[in-house]
Amino acid sequence: MADFTVSRVTVRRRLIAVFFLTVMITLCLISRLAWIQIVCADELFEQAWEQWNHNILISSIRGSIYDRHGRLLAGSTSAHTVAAIPPQLEDPQAVADALAPVLDMDEQSIFELISIERSAVYIKRKVSPEVSEAVREMNIPGIIFFNEEKRYYPGGNLASQLLGFVGMDQGWAGLEIYYEEEMSGSGSRYLYLADALGRQVPHDFDRYIPPQQGFDLYLAVDETIQHIVEKELDRIMIEAAPKRAMVLAVDPQTGAVLAAAARPDYNPEKYAAYDQESWTLAPITSSFEPGSTFKMVVLAAAIEEGLFNPEERYFCSGHTTVSGSQINCWTVNQGGHGDISFYQSVGASCNPAFVEMGSRLGKDILFQYIEAFGFGQLTGVDYPGESAGIIFNPDLIGPLELATASFGQGISVTPIQQIMAVAAMANGGYLYKPYLVAEMRDRDGEVIFIREPEVIRQVVSKETSLKLVAMMESVIIEGTGQTAAVEGYRVAGKTGTAEKLGSDNTYMTDQFIYSLVGFAPAEDPRIVLYVAVDGVTRGPLFGSYTSAPLFKRIMEDTLNYLQVTPSEVISLSDN
Repeated sequence: MADFTVSRVTVRRRLIAVFFLTVMITLCLISRLAWIQIVCADELFEQAWEQWNHNILISSIRGSIYDRHGRLLAGSTSAHTVAAIPPQLEDPQAVADALAPVLDMDEQSIFELISIERSAVYIKRKVSPEVSEAVREMNIPGIIFFNEEKRYYPGGNLASQLLGFVGMDQGWAGLEIYYEEEMSGSGSRYLYLADALGRQVPHDFDRYIPPQQGFDLYLAVDETIQHIVEKELDRIMIEAAPKRAMVLAVDPQTGAVLAAAARPDYNPEKYAAYDQESWTLAPITSSFEPGSTFKMVVLAAAIEEGLFNPEERYFCSGHTTVSGSQINCWTVNQGGHGDISFYQSVGASCNPAFVEMGSRLGKDILFQYIEAFGFGQLTGVDYPGESAGIIFNPDLIGPLELATASFGQGISVTPIQQIMAVAAMANGGYLYKPYLVAEMRDRDGEVIFIREPEVIRQVVSKETSLKLVAMMESVIIEGTGQTAAVEGYRVAGKTGTAEKLGSDNTYMTDQFIYSLVGFAPAEDPRIVLYVAVDGVTRGPLFGSYTSAPLFKRIMEDTLNYLQVTPSEVISLSDN
């Protein structure tokens, strides 16, 4: 009887223990379920959604680039992309073998792409419609298609260095990269449902999320002037066979860049086939010794400071000596200019005369004007890779450095700096900030940004500006720039011949950069033009046969295109 009683008590205790254990397990399960269903519901739903939903990012609709008159310079056209959903491919090797000849790809490369453990992969992007259609006709399960955009440039090489180019997904040079954020917009997505193995769920659950379109750029550049510039650059490359040549055209009243180009150039749709040095816009990104075009800065400073007397006489023997170093005039082999006035020294581009002007100014005053005209600093033009050039540190300048800087030797400046400085001399003394993009618009045509001309500072007075214009006009009429004159117009300018440094850091006697910067009409400047021809290898080694005729042809065609009223001057044939 006792054993039976003990047995019943034991069973009862065990049942109670099992009951409480069951209750505890049930409570734990309920608590866990509540935690999952209530506390973690949102997080787990998001994870599940991500597991079910797969997407492929597609490039956005890129903004176009137009010239100042709305003519298309860079746009986008539809292209097709072939992609794959690897889990759906039953025989990746067979798929690779079938696609290789159509896509012009290696079988092994395709096999490696479609065999990786990913929900979706690109096989080949931005193929032609013909190639895409040929793949579609194969009807391979797991191979999908969608549309992207491919960049094209209707002008071919026209303005290529200015515009830049676009790689597979973004801009890589020129304005295409400088305004990447504004033009790129946001990409679209191809979404589809897939099971745990990554296989796409049937019944057309896929959808396409459209992209946000990028903004369009409207440039200050005029396509016709750009064409004129590049036509003449091609001509000079044939006639003189230089290492390179470059041109800039600017509106002196606003700072708007009307044209910019250099040779050699490239085709932006085939950029990979060209040397990377040809991708950049040399008038903005490269710097070199300016030579005599820089003398106008010295002249401007001397006039503004009241240190220039055009009637004062100066004797040029063909050279001058500074700190024991002989500085030659270009007439050294002819015995110099002889007895000339300072007015005549400008048109004759006499180095010793300008050394004398620089000496009278002194390093402090001269370099104040050099900096005020924007040299040694970025202009702020909206283009990547602008160079600031190199000027002497005023604290380290001695008499010899002051002398060489006075005629544009020993320093390094950019064409964009030079043309903006001369624009200031032409427009009454105001230094403007140059710019390429005038407006940005959305795809509905609404203007979202408009550029206002920006004056950086007034460098010289209007009176000094008028005197500079007259002096520069004399250079074209009776000085070194006579072959740059344009029939029917008053043209002002300054020529330059810069010696080039060799590998031994000495100046070469047969390598020069011939340049000319000027504007027209002199009485009401509409366009400032800078041209430079570097390393002529064919024909005469004189700027009068290279840079000056190049300047003349571009200026003449541009004035005619702009329908600028001829000046009231005597015909050149009557002079």
